[in-house]
Amino acid sequence: MSAIVTIDAVTKRFSPKGPPALKALSATIPQGRITGLVGPDGAGKTTLMRLIVGLLKPEEGKITVDGLDSVTQADTVHTFCGYMPQRFGLYEDLSVRENLNLYADLRGVVGVERRERFEKLLTFTGLETFTGRLAGALSGGMKQKLGLACALLQRPRLLLLDEPSVGVDPLSRRELWRMVADLARDGISVVWSTAYLDEAEKCDDVLLLNAATLLFSGPPSALSARVEGRVYQLGGIESAKRAVLARVLEGEGVIDGVIQGETVRLVLQDKHDPDIFASLLAGAHKSLSPRKVAPRFEDAFVDILGGGPGGHSALAEYMTPIANKGETVIEASGLTKRFGNFTAVRNISLAVKRGEVFGLLGPNGAGKSTTFKMLCGLLKPSEGMARIAGIDLKKNSSQARRHLGYMAQKFSLYGDLSVRQNLNFFSGIYALKGRKRREQIERMIDLFALEPYLGASANTLPLGFKQRLALACALMHEPAVLFLDEPTSGVDPITRREFWTHINAMVEKGITIMVTTHFMDEAEYCDRIALIYRGREIATGSPDALKDRARHENMSEPTLEDAFISLIETFDARQQAAP
Repeated sequence: MSAIVTIDAVTKRFSPKGPPALKALSATIPQGRITGLVGPDGAGKTTLMRLIVGLLKPEEGKITVDGLDSVTQADTVHTFCGYMPQRFGLYEDLSVRENLNLYADLRGVVGVERRERFEKLLTFTGLETFTGRLAGALSGGMKQKLGLACALLQRPRLLLLDEPSVGVDPLSRRELWRMVADLARDGISVVWSTAYLDEAEKCDDVLLLNAATLLFSGPPSALSARVEGRVYQLGGIESAKRAVLARVLEGEGVIDGVIQGETVRLVLQDKHDPDIFASLLAGAHKSLSPRKVAPRFEDAFVDILGGGPGGHSALAEYMTPIANKGETVIEASGLTKRFGNFTAVRNISLAVKRGEVFGLLGPNGAGKSTTFKMLCGLLKPSEGMARIAGIDLKKNSSQARRHLGYMAQKFSLYGDLSVRQNLNFFSGIYALKGRKRREQIERMIDLFALEPYLGASANTLPLGFKQRLALACALMHEPAVLFLDEPTSGVDPITRREFWTHINAMVEKGITIMVTTHFMDEAEYCDRIALIYRGREIATGSPDALKDRARHENMSEPTLEDAFISLIETFDARQQAAP
């Protein structure tokens, strides 16, 4: 199979004394296929993409793109490459059509060709009815579709997409994937960098990077095969799935573990006999029924990186347990929010109990973030009531906020302040003083390994450490209720596991968690989920209950993503059928 990109012993450094961003990397990218680029934060994925398209120069080695040198012939390479950067790179104060016009001008697409390309791309992306809307007002999925359209204005032979689906809901991700798969079938070579390992599993080939080096190159199935016979699912867990997960993760021979609804999925170090579970659990939970299951790409990904972070949370260890599990601590009745004539949220009612993880799921623009902000007192509802720990947010929001911590969807700390300055500022916001304040700051520095970054501006932190800092600030005052708005968007699976180890342990201490996420494997950790769509609550239940609602003869084992899409499609069909 011919290669469109050949990477020969490439090394790239951004500092003469610092570690390399890429080290002696050699690989090929096949022509006419989708190649997934995966790896933890800081592995070198974005650096490699920028080297391929000639935006960076390597210190050592060489890259050829369709036979051309990426450095000496970069201008020619640019003419047949499409590149969509990781962050939304278009102009938010321009409309959809104005952005397309600008990029067509830059690409030299004029006259009849421009009109034809616009018509085709607007239809292809479903943006034909939004040409007058400002790019900044688009949902996350629509922004990514506009970015893709601009990258395709001059039909490329090679298309590079740097994490195009970060922050995009499952419905939009599936549409985006379908569009890119159609491009590959038309002969366009695609490199897709992704933090979603279910997407990597769909690629024809993957390049797995870690710590500036290449760990694996080949089809995803070849990587998954390395853990064949080592993946088990524990069923029969009656009520303590988090405790079971934490316990088995600390057991010898367990590489990784995650919660899947009412079960726990484990990856073992070797092909053990199922009797290993008896020793792991030391006779407890006799109702557990382990069964061997087919491996996923994610199982092998974590295995090749040396395993997950384990089940111990030093963060939760110091927290004082909260009694009265089972009492309602988050309550909403008839929540409605209007912005002018537009109703963003309509008549949402829910009750979340102490020590529960409650998920708000929904497509971009469905109203879940608006609901979320009303529940933690950041937005006043137009109608309805919300209470935190029995305190009415409308009547006494300041008192209610003392009981809650909030981690925003986008990095919301002060980027121009250092890490230490952010910690100092937020400890003051939460009225911590004197010895208590100093102790909490030092504890957060230690628990989240922030010591090397204390003098660095928050904006310059790697994404995983930005999220650690944001969580540290939200927990400074030891809240009883924690609101997490897409807390792990864009971070790698290892960092996500680290976050959920802390979250699971905090819940065991009686802390209540409300979370929004676009990662369906994360949503499996929730005790219950409310699906928000078009401003309404269209389904509520446990992950397994929602999957059961999507089950039919042609889909005997639906995933949570299948359930998400099925419930939305069912709701749309009923609305269309209504008189």
